[in-house]
Amino acid sequence: MIQLQWLSANDIDLMNGLLSVFAEAFNEPETYSDKRPSVEYLRSLLSRDYFIALAAINDGAVIGGIAGYELKKFEQQRSEIYIYDLAVAKAFRRQGVATSLIEKLKQIAAERGAYVVFVQADHGDDPAIALYSKFGEREEVLHFDIDVSK
Repeated sequence: MIQLQWLSANDIDLMNGLLSVFAEAFNEPETYSDKRPSVEYLRSLLSRDYFIALAAINDGAVIGGIAGYELKKFEQQRSEIYIYDLAVAKAFRRQGVATSLIEKLKQIAAERGAYVVFVQADHGDDPAIALYSKFGEREEVLHFDIDVSK
């Protein structure tokens, strides 16, 4: 049976498991595995109230998860939750794991008084687009990465 766990500062092994799932699912070991943060860094991040990490666990192993950030707004006293990463191991896809993770995040968002959860999907990532379309309306936006080293 798959269980969802909201990770705390004491869940370093689970967070490392989640990073491994992201590395494999996104085929980006250089991003998620090659320069893994220290235990102290992960413990600090997981203790922050603005960072939310949920792990889907099956038989003690992380098989999926979601990482997001609560963004406090300035124009009104409210917040929004940004899904930064969401992935499920290949063997567990199409079993409702991602849907369960999003539903749990929505619950956390509501408890925190957030008014929306939002996420980006890349053109051509049809499974992600189909998943997110079940939860909300699609918006066409442009995304810019601004290099801080220049």
